Amino acid sequence: MFIHKNYNLQNKNSFGLNVSTKYFCEVDTLSELKEALSQVKGERILFLGSGSNILFTKNFDGFVLQFNKKGINKKDEEKDSVLLEVFAGELWDDFVAYCVENNYYGIENLSLIPGTVGAAPIQNIGAYGQELKDTFFALNGIFLSDFSEKTFFNSDCIFGYRTSMFKTELKNKFVITSVVFKLKKTDDLKINYGAIKQELKSIGKNNPLLADVRNIVIKIRQEKLPDPKILGNCGSFFKNPEVEKKHFENISQGFPSVKSFPVSESTIKIPAGWLIEQCGWKGKRIGNVGVHEHQALVLVNYGGAEGKDILQLANAIKEDVYQKFEIQLEEEVNIV
Repeated sequence: MFIHKNYNLQNKNSFGLNVSTKYFCEVDTLSELKEALSQVKGERILFLGSGSNILFTKNFDGFVLQFNKKGINKKDEEKDSVLLEVFAGELWDDFVAYCVENNYYGIENLSLIPGTVGAAPIQNIGAYGQELKDTFFALNGIFLSDFSEKTFFNSDCIFGYRTSMFKTELKNKFVITSVVFKLKKTDDLKINYGAIKQELKSIGKNNPLLADVRNIVIKIRQEKLPDPKILGNCGSFFKNPEVEKKHFENISQGFPSVKSFPVSESTIKIPAGWLIEQCGWKGKRIGNVGVHEHQALVLVNYGGAEGKDILQLANAIKEDVYQKFEIQLEEEVNIV
């Protein structure tokens, strides 16, 4: 364990922003984590996963910490399910690949989502009809105030759309060290989501296997989302907003082609990408930043951009969407 001073974070954030932090440390064990925290008491602390869901708008005046412990342990197994504990430093997609290879069902639609397992519950990641909370059993971690350890079960976490208590009341107060998932061992594929269903039809797969679904999701994501190693981005920048049914009906009168997904009898979800595209932002570039040409939800750094440039672009998009649709977009990324 070594604590770096004035550490450059350009290779630690998927936007590729040239920012630095006062202190930086990578740890691999719980004891190292506690030791690192004890050495920089009083400093502002930021826990960083793979840096795929964060926007640095300036240098970080504090202590950035990465908990890199990896591993997947089978805690329990029954006829129809298996309980797996996954350490926080494990890459999420590596975990998905492991489950698919072992015929464990429940997270295959979440293939190729960037980030670490430890960061996944914070955001309650989701895609193509699946969310982390659907297979989440529990998580373990420590409080920063006194290093006490605690286990949180599913019902404790207040999971919502791209949120949890670890993104709200426990933000910067608790660090996740491992996550436990309960996965099914019997066929439970969710393949009726539009893009997956359409791709299965096009390749003539009526009875897809678990690996087929993973490969299709990977194909869909690679076709519409840029690789951050080539073009700096953090995936979907905004959440898909939910509006009252009456508001949606008013929008659909002016825009009959509006896309939507019912949330409840009174609430409709509208794709943020569709809203942004209607405002003319898709594919638009301003200096070193822009909106991706294939997916309007993705803001990109063409090289040399600063975080404040991306934030300025995001705010301009939000303003246009509000003026046109009276919908306030909310960022999915963490802005620092």
